[in-house]
Amino acid sequence: MAILDDLSGYEFEDLMEDVFRHLGYGNVRQSRRTADEGRDILMEEVVDGTRRAVVVECKHTATVSRPVIQKLHSAATTYDYDGPVRGMVATTGRFTAPAREYARQLGDGDGGVELLDGQDLRTIGEEIGMNLYNGRIEILCTETLQPVHPTAGRDAPVFAAVREIANLEAVTIPTPETTVSLEPMVTVRATTDATFETSVGVIHRIDEVNDLVVHADRDAPAVATGDVRDLVATPTAPRIDIEDAALEATFDGVERKRFGQTETAYKEWAIDRLRQAHTTTVHYTGGNNVDYEKTCTPTRSDISVQAIDPVYVPHVRSQLSLGEYEYEYAYYAAGPSRSTTTNDLQGCVHCETAGSSESYTYCANCGSINCDAHIETERLEGEPICLGCAVTERFALKTKYFYDETNLEAFRAEYDDMSVLEKARENVPLAVGTVLALLVVALLIASSVGAV
Repeated sequence: MAILDDLSGYEFEDLMEDVFRHLGYGNVRQSRRTADEGRDILMEEVVDGTRRAVVVECKHTATVSRPVIQKLHSAATTYDYDGPVRGMVATTGRFTAPAREYARQLGDGDGGVELLDGQDLRTIGEEIGMNLYNGRIEILCTETLQPVHPTAGRDAPVFAAVREIANLEAVTIPTPETTVSLEPMVTVRATTDATFETSVGVIHRIDEVNDLVVHADRDAPAVATGDVRDLVATPTAPRIDIEDAALEATFDGVERKRFGQTETAYKEWAIDRLRQAHTTTVHYTGGNNVDYEKTCTPTRSDISVQAIDPVYVPHVRSQLSLGEYEYEYAYYAAGPSRSTTTNDLQGCVHCETAGSSESYTYCANCGSINCDAHIETERLEGEPICLGCAVTERFALKTKYFYDETNLEAFRAEYDDMSVLEKARENVPLAVGTVLALLVVALLIASSVGAV
């Protein structure tokens, strides 16, 4: 890759020499720089069996006007060559309308002039792998962090999360529908080296290396923080080639998002960000014993970008269907490491209780996951049932919970056949309280008649 904005005019000529060589032109060489007569690169091409010379003018400017085309046309027509000759102008910027009209009149055959602007260079760059983008570098990335645990498999994180839920065995859950979205990230490593001086000497110095991990799938870059940043910034995070990853065979759906900006744009953004981050106000005492303050902001030249490292980060999303409910478990992955973004398996469907600090129980009757406040025991089966789906009725003045009306009817019949003692056991606190109350009454009666 080459960052065109950072190249000098001569460096741009060197680059274009390599580009033309990659495109298949022959005998590519530069004209003498000390005697530049309007031709920077000389080369040859074969058209319909005829060898033709091409005289190239390289302009590392924002716009190219008609006089440049006229000058190049003159240089091409006077070029000493035994055969046909045409011209070409390559620029990192754009051509004015008069320049394009003049080139159109000349045509693209012998004596004509071909125009290559920044957009054309981008297309050419894509063909040869340089990714030149309107004078900037478009990001070319073929690597992604490993989306799957190397030994445990695609759905291992979901099974691990399920094991934390009471009454739900991992082996009984259906295979979740799992998709992956490859989200672009860019790590920019930059060094800030700045010294601020006044008449009293150095008042502030910055010598720092920063790694900025940036979410790059949007128009405006955003700094990644926390676990996501750690996944990307870890040097040992496993990476694989996207083409060799066989993602379509592993996941139920694969999405590959585009980088929102060019590599050059992220570099410029990082420099501006670091300038802001390192700006500080310094208080100092001058030679006249007067206190001063000075805002110290690094210049753009104080910040040197050492590396720009793009990579895709897999955002894995698993949808798990349990009874009447759908649960999502999502995370950023880097082989055996992950950063969870959504975990519906750690939350009660009936209230706002959520998080790993709570305990949860699965209701097999409807598929809900519940906190302790929303789970009871089914009277006939003795299994957990949630308050959301339970059929209820009071027996011995105590609410009983049932899977459905069938179980309720079955218990009614069973209850009718119970002895008084057995019915009392359906509400032990009430039975105990009743007995104690009767004892108290008996004691009061006995005391009133002088029996005690």
